[in-house]
Amino acid sequence: MRSTQQFSVTLPNDMAQMVKAKVSSGEYASESEVIRDGLRALQARDKALETWLLQEVATTYDAMQADPSRGRSAADVRASLAMAHKLATKAR
Repeated sequence: MRSTQQFSVTLPNDMAQMVKAKVSSGEYASESEVIRDGLRALQARDKALETWLLQEVATTYDAMQADPSRGRSAADVRASLAMAHKLATKAR
């Protein structure tokens, strides 16, 4: 049984040109290699996002549910950002 599967892919002109440029520069041996590398990057991004959601977002959400007093209102956040911006622009 083959370990690969052939696909026909339609790309916008700018992406197709990018794929061709990567191959013609010698950076990749074939168009398939460019697409495979792009899919690997997509997998890595998806994995990083999933890890962030599980480790950071879910943990923070659980902590806020356990102790809502840790939170800040939108007005407080805006005020502190405005103050930080004022101080940063004043220091110039």
